Amino acid sequence: MSNEPRRDRRNDAGRQRNRGGSGNRHFSTSAPSQRRRIADPARLAAYEVLRAVVDQDAYANLVLPSRVRDHGLSGRDAGFATELAYGALRGRGLYDAILARCVDRPLEKLDPAILDALRLGAHQLLAMRVPHHAALDETVGLARAVIGAGPSGLVNAVLRKVTRHDAAAWIGQLLDGVEDPAARLALEHSHPEWIVRAMRQALVAHGRDAEEIGELLEADNLAPVVNLVALPGLGSLDEALDNGATPGTLVPDSAYYAGGDLSRLSSIHRGTTRVQDAGSQLLARALAAVPLEGRDTDWLDLCAGPGGKAALLAALAAERGAEVTANEPAEHRAELVRKALRPVDHVAWNVVVGDGRRYLQIPADQRFDRIIVDAPCSGLGALRRRPESRWRKTPGDIAELTTLQGELLDAALAALRPGGVLAYATCSPHPAETLAVLDDALRRTPGARLLDTAATVNTVALGGGVAGTTHASGGTTVQLWPHVHSTDAMFLALITLDDGATAPTKG
Repeated sequence: MSNEPRRDRRNDAGRQRNRGGSGNRHFSTSAPSQRRRIADPARLAAYEVLRAVVDQDAYANLVLPSRVRDHGLSGRDAGFATELAYGALRGRGLYDAILARCVDRPLEKLDPAILDALRLGAHQLLAMRVPHHAALDETVGLARAVIGAGPSGLVNAVLRKVTRHDAAAWIGQLLDGVEDPAARLALEHSHPEWIVRAMRQALVAHGRDAEEIGELLEADNLAPVVNLVALPGLGSLDEALDNGATPGTLVPDSAYYAGGDLSRLSSIHRGTTRVQDAGSQLLARALAAVPLEGRDTDWLDLCAGPGGKAALLAALAAERGAEVTANEPAEHRAELVRKALRPVDHVAWNVVVGDGRRYLQIPADQRFDRIIVDAPCSGLGALRRRPESRWRKTPGDIAELTTLQGELLDAALAALRPGGVLAYATCSPHPAETLAVLDDALRRTPGARLLDTAATVNTVALGGGVAGTTHASGGTTVQLWPHVHSTDAMFLALITLDDGATAPTKG
């Protein structure tokens, strides 16, 4: 044993020097726990969105814009953060199934913050054109920066297991031995199984082939193109078209915009051009297009928040000298409605706050000529735009909502004058929220009659050709679909009251 004193091979940070004999070798000046503590801003923004969704029950589409601004993102970085956040939320079911095979404990035992980081990493590795080394390094760096050095090691180890297969191979492994068609589709397209079954039922109920279910689920997972509308008599799409927008193919005065930052459009700042799904635009225009005999001055939006349809209806009403009453039960949402309506001449609208069911008791001389009930619903038709919703909803939610929908429709029918027109709409194709609510309301209201909704829709739809479903009463309803019309899955039924119609009865 040598009596030579031991040489200290540690630097000031406590890092052990190389034990090799050469004095020319180099080593990092920082300890492993100190590396990459600064997270990439785009990935950090996406991570914060996922955390808000899980911890605060927030909506991604409301949280994301503020996170993008807070981190100073624009252009490609903002687009990357958007795709990463929304993609991880859409694919959560599939990614969790894959991660469950790469983690040595049940996922529910993981810290939710770690699980969100893993979901972001899985989406980059399996569904984005991000090199594996970049996806791994950046996700581990993110975990180290916001969760800690210890958890970052777990993230690194799990994501390295994820890289062993591509998405198709992982899906093949997960489907091995799964016989039930709905369960297979749920895994492959990352939807809860109950939603797969409900959507297949909805296709059939609305006159389509059940075999379209795969196309529908696939469309749910596509990032929707931004739809613009120019308010009639107020807005113009010229500026948007000059900046890369393309004319809409379903509705007049609409456009598709994939140019990124909408804030550079002055018409957006003025509120005369706005973002609104083409399906919603079509519903509002259809209500306004039904010819009426007699008075046509008093219109009602029974469930107006946050104000998109109300603004379009008010602009249409202003051109005819009519007025829209926009009803919203919550004051904070009523303020959103007022903001949405401000570009329209104030003589064409007013906002009232209260439960829409109170219109069940409206005096006969105060009834309205046109009413829209865009009822609170499950939102199953807007899963493209609200990807987190598919993981929040349960079958039990449908039963609770249908009771409210029926009560609101009854109130609207009571508030409609004979000869007027009522639009019942939902952003859900679920038969319980659409056809069943309609059937019950018609049964309860003698003299209420379903119109040929499809015929009216095709008078305002560009090119026509929107199919309707014939109802037992002789009228038609319209159900839009993301895989057919590139819209949200909006339902519409146009109803009128014959002379002598009586108020809805209970039971």
